[in-house]
Amino acid sequence: MSTAFPGFNTPAASTEAPLEMLLACHHRIRHQCQVLQRLHAHLPVHGSDQQAQDAARSITRYFETAAVDHHADEEEDLFPALMESVAGSDPVCIRQAIERLTHEHRQLEASWDKLRPVLQRIANGEQAELSEDLVQTFIQAYDAHIALEEEELLPMADRLLSAPDLERIGRAMRLRRGITHID
Repeated sequence: MSTAFPGFNTPAASTEAPLEMLLACHHRIRHQCQVLQRLHAHLPVHGSDQQAQDAARSITRYFETAAVDHHADEEEDLFPALMESVAGSDPVCIRQAIERLTHEHRQLEASWDKLRPVLQRIANGEQAELSEDLVQTFIQAYDAHIALEEEELLPMADRLLSAPDLERIGRAMRLRRGITHID
């Protein structure tokens, strides 16, 4: 396979700009999904070689840490701030979007729970089959989820949230990640 694993190149973002950080996380999720797709193609030819092991570790590390934090950023901070920003009005469209996205988080986590053991076997150098259906279901679900967030939710957040709201969200993101100071 000509494309090296795991590779990483992403735009920089910080908790000082939480909406941009969420967008950067989407970029990283897409990148990890691309690595997963390449791993799926790599395995039948090369098995669980060192490149496959490194890719499986990279994917697992990302979805066990950063993706978990990303979902928490949204569910614990962004979604409540959005609901609060429309308090007193009829926030039906926001509530429906938040309910849908929260439900999708649970579906993505369930899909990840099916992928994780296969990736762990690969990371350990064991031979394992990475099901096309499992890979495609996971990637397509994330693609659709990210599209909804980027096309509807984040633009809405950009319009509705105040600077103090965004600072509060950024502070919560830092605490979640153990960041004690900002450069």
